[in-house]
Amino acid sequence: MIANAVLMALRQLRRNPMRSLLTTLGILIGVAAVIAMVMLGRGAQDRIASDLSGMGKNLLFVMPGSPAHGPGGPGAGGARTFRVEDARAIERTVPDLAVVVPVASRSMVAVAGSGRWVTSVSGTDNGYLTALSWQLAHGRAFNLGELRAGAAVCILGDRVRRELYPSQDVRGVWVRLGTVSCRVIGALSPKGTSTFGQDQDNFVLMPLRTFQRRVAGTEDVAVIFLSAVEGASTERIKARTETLMRERRHIHTGEDPDFNVRDMKEVARMVGSITGVLTSLLAAIASVSLLVGGIGIMNIMLVAVTERTREIGIRLAIGARAREVMVQFLVESVVLSMVGGLAGIGVGLGASLLATRKLGLPFEWQNPMVLLAFAFAMVIGVLFGWVPARKAAHLDPIAALRHE
Repeated sequence: MIANAVLMALRQLRRNPMRSLLTTLGILIGVAAVIAMVMLGRGAQDRIASDLSGMGKNLLFVMPGSPAHGPGGPGAGGARTFRVEDARAIERTVPDLAVVVPVASRSMVAVAGSGRWVTSVSGTDNGYLTALSWQLAHGRAFNLGELRAGAAVCILGDRVRRELYPSQDVRGVWVRLGTVSCRVIGALSPKGTSTFGQDQDNFVLMPLRTFQRRVAGTEDVAVIFLSAVEGASTERIKARTETLMRERRHIHTGEDPDFNVRDMKEVARMVGSITGVLTSLLAAIASVSLLVGGIGIMNIMLVAVTERTREIGIRLAIGARAREVMVQFLVESVVLSMVGGLAGIGVGLGASLLATRKLGLPFEWQNPMVLLAFAFAMVIGVLFGWVPARKAAHLDPIAALRHE
């Protein structure tokens, strides 16, 4: 009986192709929208996770500012800055650290010949390359003598190199940063633009002592990066660092600290949670169109019952049971939903693939989500087809035969 009902349903679809297309369009759009939203959301999550991991493995950073407002937030301006001695104390006291990197930064104009480019200049040491996973494309890192003496040397990020020296080897050339001229000893490999729209390659590195003496004029350190060894507990490192910094800055237990220690794993989890909630919200909004499509199916099936009243009366008069009539119309409703769901899967996957390529996001196949969207479409067909099918099954055969 079910097989015959499916065949009759397919014949009804072929009999009114335009009406069938318009009926399934709501389901198609709903399934495609849900799949596309989930795929894009998942791609965004993967891209953000990749960007955060690209900043460095097992990375923590210490910044001035109250944890209540976050690093650099309100209260950071009045907080005491760090010194190199703070970084050295962390290096001596806190175990399981691969490198401890003090960094001081300032926005400056880089000038080379007739070229000018606004960039960020950071004073640091070679540990910066290790902690934040940077690779040298050309040249070399700072040597010990340059770091100790505060030599006027620098390493260019890829964006700065392309803007000032687009077609030549930068090793040995000179760049003026504000009023300081420095010799370029290397250039870094590009990382590109992050998911948040930040150009990760627009910066220049110089020895910390050079930056403090000739650029900043102070011994302040803006941030201290901590890179843990593989397998170490970053939670334990964070706790030990907080305890040490409280001691050095004479902050008693119970008092709010004027510094902030953040673990990149915590940041990654927080960002992943936020993007997950947003993806679920978008999918829920997109699923509303499935309900709209279900209403469209109910409407068309009610019209079909009215159009085929005499046919139903004949079937009931020659011995068809009400259950068989109900199954026929219910199967027709489910077939409409199934056709729309299958077409929606194809459209949704195609749209997701094009969108992820356009936005530079990874495309990851979500088999459970595809099956769930299709199953939801089938359920919509059953729920919204029930009322028309029940109406058809409960028609009075005599009244139905008299229907014109």
